[in-house]
Amino acid sequence: MPDKPTAPHGAADLPRLRLDAYNAELHDPDGPGFLGDRASNRAFMEMLDDWRTRVRRASGGEDPLEDAVGEGRPTRAIDRAELDAMLDSTAEDPEAAGLVHSAIEDFAQDMAAVVRRFLRLPDWQGTERIAVGGGFLEAKVGLMAVGRLGVLLRAAGEPVRVAPVLHHPDDAALCGAPHLAPPALLEGFDACLAVDIGGTNMRAGLVALGDAADLSGASVLDSERWKHAEEAPGRDEAVAKLASLLAHMVDHAAVMGRRLAPFIGIGCPGVITRDGRIARGGQNLPGGNWEDEDFRLPEALAAALPTIDGVAPTIILHNDAVVQGLSQAPAMGDVERWGVLTIGTGLGNARFSNPR
Repeated sequence: MPDKPTAPHGAADLPRLRLDAYNAELHDPDGPGFLGDRASNRAFMEMLDDWRTRVRRASGGEDPLEDAVGEGRPTRAIDRAELDAMLDSTAEDPEAAGLVHSAIEDFAQDMAAVVRRFLRLPDWQGTERIAVGGGFLEAKVGLMAVGRLGVLLRAAGEPVRVAPVLHHPDDAALCGAPHLAPPALLEGFDACLAVDIGGTNMRAGLVALGDAADLSGASVLDSERWKHAEEAPGRDEAVAKLASLLAHMVDHAAVMGRRLAPFIGIGCPGVITRDGRIARGGQNLPGGNWEDEDFRLPEALAAALPTIDGVAPTIILHNDAVVQGLSQAPAMGDVERWGVLTIGTGLGNARFSNPR
């Protein structure tokens, strides 16, 4: 059996800072869902589609995006690269660009309303800065929305600043994983393993720790992504696949001559208990009940993993937004209280306090 973790899963007292709150679920006062649903990838595409439909109706059926994406193509099929291309082609197709800008404005307005609600929560009061991450920021449309969000909050007199997460969305959660480990667990090593689990993909990565004590030099050396949504596996099959991805990363670390720490940090949706159970929020994970009272992802994964240089790896599980936020921690040393919002299928959130 692997050694027990040297820190609890889902911990509030982290090695370098404190986690004040995470996974806040704000109910939408105007609907049956959650307020964070207004600030998701799906919400943005719905806003774009709404503008497209309104213009089409008002112009007798003429599609404002026909030249940009083709006749009859549904809005949901448009990818972020195409949206960025529309923004870049303002001179050639100003109406398409204007349509995208309109959706960005609507999204930023709704996002500002969501942020204001977060800032009124007791655990979020006094927040000085918010980092925004997630897949939405892979594209220029996402960065523009965050920029507009910052302008709206400042114009309204909110004492908070907003900035994108520094790491690429694919790398943020992986680079945040080493921050879960007690520093002594990483001493003498220059790399560790990390996992980012989402409702569509799972990613296993090999992370270089860098030379800085605050892990500001952490970077992804290699990673593998598995689009589990395309295969619809069962829960146990998903765990086995994840174990195989990690085993491949162990082999790659050896080939690269890396000194691999016997540690794996995992970011996963939901509320994580101290003993490694997903208490709630795992409904979008593949096949089976990830919230089962008897299921512990770290234990299930440990049973399927090889040792690292003869040592059973310590596995620490935490919420995925928390782990993405931890990647930003070295850049937040000049403020006391800060948060992270991650825009994906929903709105991940976490609030941190640096030691005084």
